[in-house]
Amino acid sequence: MFDPDEVTTVTFDSYGTLVDVDDAERALADYVETPESVSRLWRTRSLEYSFLAGQIDAYEPFYELNRHALQYALDSHGVDLSADERDEILSVYHELDVFDDVRPGMERLHEAGYDLYVLSNGNPEMLDSLVDHADIEDLVEDTISADEIRQFKPAADLYRHAAGRTGTPIDRIAHVAGGQFDVMGADHAGMRTVWVNRDDSPPEPFDGEPDATVADIEAAAEKLTN
Repeated sequence: MFDPDEVTTVTFDSYGTLVDVDDAERALADYVETPESVSRLWRTRSLEYSFLAGQIDAYEPFYELNRHALQYALDSHGVDLSADERDEILSVYHELDVFDDVRPGMERLHEAGYDLYVLSNGNPEMLDSLVDHADIEDLVEDTISADEIRQFKPAADLYRHAAGRTGTPIDRIAHVAGGQFDVMGADHAGMRTVWVNRDDSPPEPFDGEPDATVADIEAAAEKLTN
């Protein structure tokens, strides 16, 4: 547990934390018979590619990794689409559904005096779209992209880069994320951590625990303002 008075800056993951990656099923529904399974494989492969890229020095912007992952998911399900059709599906990442608790939770933190940032694997264009679509431009100071240093989460250098960009000592930053790998990365880099466990998943059975576990962004705000 951490003392909220020791935190001055809050960083938020994007995909799965502020916006719903499962909404990708909507974009797939017109093209495949099993949008749920294709969507899940797409997301899984996208994350795996980002992990692999960091290990073999094969960086590509996240949007392009996502393109490769979509192609794999479609191929695995025997779906042959044109480049234009794949681009249409891929573009859903510019307008994924925003969780209802995002704006109220971030408003509470903003009013409490915290500096808010989005810290994401997404490349800058994706994050610009996310901030606009989520209607949080007035609440966040800036977005911080893995593209700036060409390293994806959970590389410690990305979290340290965020500390430098925000001008905040790393141990005075609380990182709020839905992915446990992201929480672990932030913790190892020296940040405070808040795991947003939206679907009541079990905790990972290794590497300690987050400083706080909450159900959504409003609950995260309550932790940080009480």
